Amino acid sequence: MNLFRISWSNLKDKPLSSFLSGLLMTLGITIISLLLLLNKQLDDQFKKNIKGIDMVLGAKGSPLQLILSSIYQIDAPVGNIPLDEAERLTRNPMIKTAIPLSMGDNYRSFRIVGTNKKYLDHFEATVGQGQLFREDMECVIGIRVAEATGLKIGDTFAGSHGLDAEGEEHADKKYKVTGILNPSNTVADQLILTNVSSIWAIHDHGHDEHEGEEAHAEGEDHNHDHEATAEEDHEHEEHREITSMLIQFRNPLGMMLARGINSNSKLQAALPNIEINRLFELLGVGVDTLQYLALAIIIIAGISVFVSLYNSLKERKYEMALMLSMGATRTQLFGMLLLEGLVLALIGFVLGLLFSRLGLWGLSASVAGQYHYNLAAFGVLREEWFILVAAILIGLVAAALPAIGVYRMNISRTLAEE
Repeated sequence: MNLFRISWSNLKDKPLSSFLSGLLMTLGITIISLLLLLNKQLDDQFKKNIKGIDMVLGAKGSPLQLILSSIYQIDAPVGNIPLDEAERLTRNPMIKTAIPLSMGDNYRSFRIVGTNKKYLDHFEATVGQGQLFREDMECVIGIRVAEATGLKIGDTFAGSHGLDAEGEEHADKKYKVTGILNPSNTVADQLILTNVSSIWAIHDHGHDEHEGEEAHAEGEDHNHDHEATAEEDHEHEEHREITSMLIQFRNPLGMMLARGINSNSKLQAALPNIEINRLFELLGVGVDTLQYLALAIIIIAGISVFVSLYNSLKERKYEMALMLSMGATRTQLFGMLLLEGLVLALIGFVLGLLFSRLGLWGLSASVAGQYHYNLAAFGVLREEWFILVAAILIGLVAAALPAIGVYRMNISRTLAEE
């Protein structure tokens, strides 16, 4: 007697009931699986990009915003800071490296970041094609930038002011692509990197043109122009600004610097580990709530399986009594009912994993379009095998409770009643 075939036939005979039980099981597993996948992806992305960055130095404001904009490139910068002040604060012997960042422009929503080679070294990003930028207005682009924009080595483009593609274009000065980075699975994959002086050149150029027009309109003489320009250039040199600095300490004692900077300077020192942990704690409340909701749905699915099989057992009493009279054992019938619960649990698990991957793919496409982050990693997580075990146990317990009735069945009375 093929118990599996009989169990499958029984499930098909009650399509609506079986569908409802399977749907609830699938829905609960989908929610839990998707949350696990998202948590793993976000955790990996956040930890990989934050590794080796002990402090971010920037303008006063939200420390979380400073970290999100400077490390993950997913928020607007807090503001600019004087380069000379930042360099003075980072001359402390407890600071190992200080990487300057200058932001504010984009190309087709990919951010243009002024920095130096230390930034690439920090994220272990290497140039796969071409070479690193050497002169002003040269740049290297991340692999996702190259794929999305079609830019190649030797191509030129004009950046737009701001962090979205709708900003005013700096058409008077264009960047030249000198290199394309190898994939690093870090934030560098989605950036256009150049030197800091290129960012200054872009924004100072517009300022100089404006000043030149005013001087011409006022009819100032040549000597006075020359003196004013020299004085202005000297002032610009003293007041060069950057957006932030990524700091790495020589040892954990460097953490003490943050308090002193925040108390005794006009700049802000934000500690990534503290702020990101705080962010995950806030997100964790919502994630835990959804997980509890999904678990409740799975338990409801188990109750649905129980009710379905209980009603099915009452309706099939005569059939089962007949099978017993023809030589089937009660244990075989008990196993047949358990198989029905097991099949529903396995179907729910497989479909739940499938739908969670489809959900992750959809979210990844949405996030990639807005933030250029790739969340699509579809491998089965270790925690998901625990979900399988839990689903099987719920399915078996839900099936076992009504199946016990097989052992209390009176064969002769059941046959006589029909």
